[in-house]
Amino acid sequence: MGELPHAPDAAAGTRRIDRSLPVPYYHQIKEILREQVNSGVLRPGDKLDGEHELARRYGVSRPVVRQALAGLHRENVLDRIRGQGTFVAEPRTTQSLVRSVHGLYDDVHSMGRTLRSQVSRMVVEPADADIGHRLRVERQAPVVRLERLRFVDDEPWVYTISHVPFTLAPDMAQEDFREQSLYHFLRDRHGLEVHRSDRIVEAQRSDADLAKDLQIAAGDPVLKLTSVSFGPDETPIETFVAFHRADRSRFEVSLTRSDAGAPPTPVVRII
Repeated sequence: MGELPHAPDAAAGTRRIDRSLPVPYYHQIKEILREQVNSGVLRPGDKLDGEHELARRYGVSRPVVRQALAGLHRENVLDRIRGQGTFVAEPRTTQSLVRSVHGLYDDVHSMGRTLRSQVSRMVVEPADADIGHRLRVERQAPVVRLERLRFVDDEPWVYTISHVPFTLAPDMAQEDFREQSLYHFLRDRHGLEVHRSDRIVEAQRSDADLAKDLQIAAGDPVLKLTSVSFGPDETPIETFVAFHRADRSRFEVSLTRSDAGAPPTPVVRII
């Protein structure tokens, strides 16, 4: 179908639905609202008019409006808050698990958004069994632990706990990582380039402390990302666990087939 014709709406300054098109009314309303979001007429956090008002504006029944809103909610364009109404959703950062692996710093800046970190903890400590296994170092071997609450456009987005073998970056504990990328530091200061990462994504509920940091309700879902990053020689150079707000993040996975008959290769990327 071609683009729906524009016509001013006296009440909202938007186009009307076109009753001559063989396009369901709910779909036309959905695309009209999506256009308002994409153009900035409706901004993140804005509250939409109620179903009754939208039905009156577009000359349709409330079930038609409800179907349009439900579709936009499924696509993360709108958020519904029980007892409060329907709001334009905040944009989500996207991470993909692909061959080309970037850190959150590069991904956020590539979108023209800002990233800053609040360093909660920076210590040298002995590796426990889990960290030792991930980094392939002996248990009790010294590692640098860096904990950060990371903000995208000044909103808390993710809490990360990173570990780096002390022998690879003994000066790391003296660095300021409020604005600096850990991956850039490892590359520029120590020549440690991330070649690939193994990542696991899980869903879990936030506890009270994590919820307080991320400014969500205790028990709200978070996306837990566990990663181990390797250099070109397959030496682990960093591992982290990151707890992402589920209402602000999403993960995309691309699959490619290298050779005919070969199994598909997962590709992970952060967008």
